[in-house]
Amino acid sequence: MDYVIEMNHISKIFGNFKALDDVSLSVKKGEIHALLGENGAGKSTLMSVLFGLYQAEKGDILINEKPVKINNPNDANDLGIGMVHQHFKLVHNFTVLESILLGKETTKNGFLKMDDARKKINDLSERYKLKIDPDARISDITVGMQQRVEILKMLYRDNDILIFDEPTAVLTQQEIDELMKIMKEMTEEGKSIVFITHKLNEIKAAADRCSVLRKGKYIGTVDVETTSKEQMSEMMVGRKINFVINKEDCVSTEPVLEVQNLTIRSKDSKKNIVNNVSFQVNKGEILCIAGIDGNGQSELVQGITGLMPISSGKIILNKNDITKQSIRQKCRQGFAHIPEDRQKFGLVLDYSLKENAVLQTYYEPRFQNKGFIKFEAVSDYAKKLIEKFDIRSGQGEDSVVRGMSGGNQQKLIVARELDRNPEIIIAVQPTRGLDVGAIEYIHKQIIEQRCSGKAVLLISLDLDEVMNVSDRILVMYEGEIVGDLNPKDVTVQELGLYMSGTKRSVN
Repeated sequence: MDYVIEMNHISKIFGNFKALDDVSLSVKKGEIHALLGENGAGKSTLMSVLFGLYQAEKGDILINEKPVKINNPNDANDLGIGMVHQHFKLVHNFTVLESILLGKETTKNGFLKMDDARKKINDLSERYKLKIDPDARISDITVGMQQRVEILKMLYRDNDILIFDEPTAVLTQQEIDELMKIMKEMTEEGKSIVFITHKLNEIKAAADRCSVLRKGKYIGTVDVETTSKEQMSEMMVGRKINFVINKEDCVSTEPVLEVQNLTIRSKDSKKNIVNNVSFQVNKGEILCIAGIDGNGQSELVQGITGLMPISSGKIILNKNDITKQSIRQKCRQGFAHIPEDRQKFGLVLDYSLKENAVLQTYYEPRFQNKGFIKFEAVSDYAKKLIEKFDIRSGQGEDSVVRGMSGGNQQKLIVARELDRNPEIIIAVQPTRGLDVGAIEYIHKQIIEQRCSGKAVLLISLDLDEVMNVSDRILVMYEGEIVGDLNPKDVTVQELGLYMSGTKRSVN
């Protein structure tokens, strides 16, 4: 059997936490091999060992049937191994060209030689249909484009073993379809891909085989074509997952949040990025705003929550005008916000879990006395959230959030926001990057909030989530609401027509 990667009996320990416990993985040449597991199961840790970011305490690695020692990412690159990380490793004020060349520069007499590199990058982007401007600045391009830069970085280095860590977590459906095509083209050329994910649809669409990890242990490897999504999800979480969302009808006509004629000007142009948008969210209702990414949904939420200035319009919460209130005042009035970018807006990455748990409440008497933090009370509160929301981390409440898996970072934000007993939950992509068990759990939490009379404003790019969770769907296209739909009466195909601007029912 031609295996390009053999990882045998790998164990990795952080403090008292065993992240990997005797894990083995074999990848064939020219295959897309999915690595499936819950958040915190050890997927990224295993691939970080292969890429030389971590050193295993036990176990050995063979590349093309030869034993190797990978001490750092340069060793990995020399062996033809490249990795696209879940959170991209790009320098924001560099151009695309500079970012790709970083660490692999060619020089003459101390000066950078860019012409050959530019030609090779243009040839690669043409060949793999990764259209990108080499002179664009990283800070000015979309997340999907940034991922293309990461892929080009690997291709530029002639890597034959490619690791994709949660590559679709930040992409739109169109970008995901495009990425799957690119991955298949790469394997047809003889490259081998390890695809870390917990999206079963994507595994079924792209992967040849799938290895499953659970809580740091190897569960098994299956052939994707002959294994159902239900079987894979049960291997992943150790129990049956309910893919059907059951919810009672409990929508009232009493508005909690009213948005009236909201207009937001784009930061870099005179154009309105949100144009005269009005809607209301009622008690016991999940109102979902759907749309293709970049049609004003993010700016709408930032305007409502106070992260971005609004040009005109009103925001009413329980009949009180809160348009001009500060973010803290809005939080105290009953706003909960699960932000789109958990690392930028949701967490202080170098704070501990317990410090992040009280970011919005540390000034309350239960957590401080005369300006001094009650550390024991903060620890007890964090422990309560960890238990209630099943947040997994190496050092419990003392874990530094930067070292937690993306899914557990998200669970921490959801726990903190929902535990404040809000009037309205504004949830932007709340299950992005989560495994099926965590998605099931968070959907259940959101529906519980709705059924206890809370209002939920959900912004999602995931059409399954839009159709299954929402009571009502508003579609945004180019900054305007173009559809007000009932999920029971609309098909996914029809929803797609509204999202692309082909159809509209609201003027």
